[in-house]
Amino acid sequence: MSRLTNVVTAVTVVLALRGAAGVEAQGTVGGRDTLPLLAGMPREQQIRLAMSAAPAQVSEQATVYVLTPRGYIKVREGTNGFSCLVERQFLETLEPQCYDAEGSTSTLQARLYREELRASGVPEDKIESRIDEAYKAGRFLAPRKPGLVYMLSTHARVFDPVTKTIIPAPPHLMFYAPHATQKDVGGFSGYAQLPPFVLNEGRPDAYMIIIVRP
Repeated sequence: MSRLTNVVTAVTVVLALRGAAGVEAQGTVGGRDTLPLLAGMPREQQIRLAMSAAPAQVSEQATVYVLTPRGYIKVREGTNGFSCLVERQFLETLEPQCYDAEGSTSTLQARLYREELRASGVPEDKIESRIDEAYKAGRFLAPRKPGLVYMLSTHARVFDPVTKTIIPAPPHLMFYAPHATQKDVGGFSGYAQLPPFVLNEGRPDAYMIIIVRP
């Protein structure tokens, strides 16, 4: 078993124990970062986890970010326009992602801002509204052309909007679909669905998600 797998397995076990104890098992909203998780993961392990999101020929040439107590920092400048990092929609999630060039200049900037807000002490239940305000003010832009985000890592742990729990996410691709709704793709929802579904429905950073099967 690799060192990366050991780290992610340990995180999953801790989350399971917290869930059994009834401690914010469905993602922290308005809570505190009482468990280090990603922020406490050593830099080299974060890098390997981030790069596991995309095929090697993409991630090996991509810009890479790691999370610190002050927010994300760039640890490698890429050459292909892609950007890889491990995100966390909620404090307990682990979401390795690699954005293409379009996403790196649009959606990714709002993701970096999320961790800036956390580092500055903004409560979890205020973060999404602050990001929405920044979009409305023109600080961040929705993707301006088609593109994708790789999320092919087998180590991802995400918040499932259907079950309201944190689950292991199957490898998938996310295509930019600003302001799209479930109706636009036939009404399907949730990571257990084979057809495409929309994440962040109706928002500038909405995605159409395609599950990748072996």
